[in-house]
Amino acid sequence: MEAAHTLNRIRISTTLRPKPRHFTSSATLPMQHRATAAYYRGGTSRAVFFQPKDLPTDKSQWPPIFLGVLGSPDPNGRQLDGLGGGISSLSKICVVGPSTHPDADVDYTFAAIGVKTTEVDFSANCGNMSAAIGPYAIDSKLVAVSEPGTHDSVTVRIHNTNTGKIINSSFPVVDGEASAEGDYTIDGVAGKTARVKLDFINPAGSKTGKLLPTGNVIDSFDGIQTTCIDVGNPCVFVNASSLNIAGDLTPSEIDAHPTLLAELDSIRRQAGLAMSLAPTLDLVPASIPKICIVSPSREGSGTDITVRAISVGQPHKAVPITVSLSTAAAARIPGSVVQQCVADTLVDPAGGITLGHASGKLAVEATFSSGGELESATVFRTARRLMEGTVFWR
Repeated sequence: MEAAHTLNRIRISTTLRPKPRHFTSSATLPMQHRATAAYYRGGTSRAVFFQPKDLPTDKSQWPPIFLGVLGSPDPNGRQLDGLGGGISSLSKICVVGPSTHPDADVDYTFAAIGVKTTEVDFSANCGNMSAAIGPYAIDSKLVAVSEPGTHDSVTVRIHNTNTGKIINSSFPVVDGEASAEGDYTIDGVAGKTARVKLDFINPAGSKTGKLLPTGNVIDSFDGIQTTCIDVGNPCVFVNASSLNIAGDLTPSEIDAHPTLLAELDSIRRQAGLAMSLAPTLDLVPASIPKICIVSPSREGSGTDITVRAISVGQPHKAVPITVSLSTAAAARIPGSVVQQCVADTLVDPAGGITLGHASGKLAVEATFSSGGELESATVFRTARRLMEGTVFWR
């Protein structure tokens, strides 16, 4: 009986034997494209890093490369054929090279990459990834440390080409490399590592040239009161109560809501038009203005205001840093949608305003001059090199 079973298996395998394959000469098969790259986490985001010298001189050739590297467009929304992570905060590219600005050490260009689409958006900066630019500049020897050994704080001056703004990034360095060791934590990222201090210098008017791009503290779109502000990136704020929703919805609850994302995008596009970011509604970029839902924090939460941000059409798992900068600035503007939601007594007045986001808390500080000008905004993040080497794409 066992022999019969064996014969049956042999017959089956013989029957299903594949036909011989005819291979084309290897000389006619295209090779994968490749380039030197690195992979970094910055804050609650991740991005693939390039230097300009490793990319085509013609920047119009960059988008297909970036899409291929991250695995976009992917109708399944997973980017499995690339290094993207299937959500907007993990679908990013940073290009860092020698500075063209007299007050900076490096130039930094950011690109937001569509997950399901072919969109490659250079219109805005990413505050979270800004935390990784200084460490990358040191690790890749774009910026040299003057003296060897351990430094508790080294500052790299960053020129963000998307906004034309300067960011000072300060962090510890050990033996010529950015330190990954420390006891600082940020909500949304597991574990402890070194702290990165980001000072956004004169951050108002990053794209519009104005703190209040419409000239108003309050604007109305689709019958909803909003505050439009431009700090780090243009942003529009709406009060959760005006949308008839709870202010502390989870990202998955926002995503599952039958009408909320479409309603928010309608407001966002109209705000973008009012902020002169595009000539028509359909040309308003996906990445700006950001839109953020705000509401008063629950008593005992340890936060001063609750925020829920939407980034490139998706509920953000935490909060974009540029949205946090705009929140801190708007909190100081009497009558703004944000100011109306901020607690009367701050949790930590010396540390600025504490935001409650979907993954925890974030403290951010905005400093105004005696004349009412926004001088700087400061936030603390972490960053870490994850990989460096060669990236391949088709």
